[in-house]
Amino acid sequence: MSLMPWSDGMALGIESIDNQHRWLVSAVNTMHDELSGSEQPRREVVGQILEGLVDYSVNHFILEEELFQRFGYPETIAHKAEHDGFSGKAMELSFRFEDGDSVSLETLEFVKDWLMHHILKVDRAYAPFLRSKGVV
Repeated sequence: MSLMPWSDGMALGIESIDNQHRWLVSAVNTMHDELSGSEQPRREVVGQILEGLVDYSVNHFILEEELFQRFGYPETIAHKAEHDGFSGKAMELSFRFEDGDSVSLETLEFVKDWLMHHILKVDRAYAPFLRSKGVV
């Protein structure tokens, strides 16, 4: 069972961003499956998924921020601050994992909650602005 099933209600109507959001949701679900599927999650698999989540989210944030800059999105500073906060937490989680910590379902729940809030509230706020500039 997916921790975070994708729904059309999560789509912003901007194909490149929606595709990236789908990938992030899928990665969170893959991590959930690995952590909850057995008593002993495979550390190598968890590490690969975690690294992919961190790398992909950073690249996703760069895409959004480039669009904001190109079109003069007025809430760029606040939106970038959200990105920076999440990136910092994700990097900390990744470093702790590399140092031997495990990833808990509670940590994954935090990632899911942040991502859902970010997509459904924060990203949804910029979607009409970018679509009005012809970004689809």
